[in-house]
Amino acid sequence: EEDLVGDVCREVVEKWAESQIVDAKEKKEDEVQAITSMMEKQARIVVKPREVSQEEKQRKAALLAQYANVTDEEEYPFPSTIDEDEHDGSSATAVNIGSEKSLFRNTNVEDVLNARKLERELLRDEFQKKKEQDKLQREKDKLAKQERKEKEKKRTQKGERKR
Repeated sequence: EEDLVGDVCREVVEKWAESQIVDAKEKKEDEVQAITSMMEKQARIVVKPREVSQEEKQRKAALLAQYANVTDEEEYPFPSTIDEDEHDGSSATAVNIGSEKSLFRNTNVEDVLNARKLERELLRDEFQKKKEQDKLQREKDKLAKQERKEKEKKRTQKGERKR
């Protein structure tokens, strides 16, 4: 009986190993099939070229011509070596491109300067609030210290009277 149990166990293990090999082959075949079907679908997809109208071509040509005429000095009139505190946003109005030909106005520099100015103002306000809060806290601490001293003084005087 023990020999039969051992034989049966060996046979079960062999059958299981064979089924695992077959399953692995089937999975590989399924993966290969999925990949090939995906590749076929991608090959079928055709990107249609975008049709550009004559009006759009003219608009694009006008924009390119406009930007070809604008130089760095016209676009950014102030040198980049100036500290931001020196011009502090007041020169942001000088950023306006004075060209009548321009279809668009570049406001990037103005936006950045205004954002920095706003950030500095917010930081300044926060610092001022913190400074005031610290001052109030110091006053409270000072009053509390005085009160503790007075209580201690009263307690010692009361103890001396009892003697």
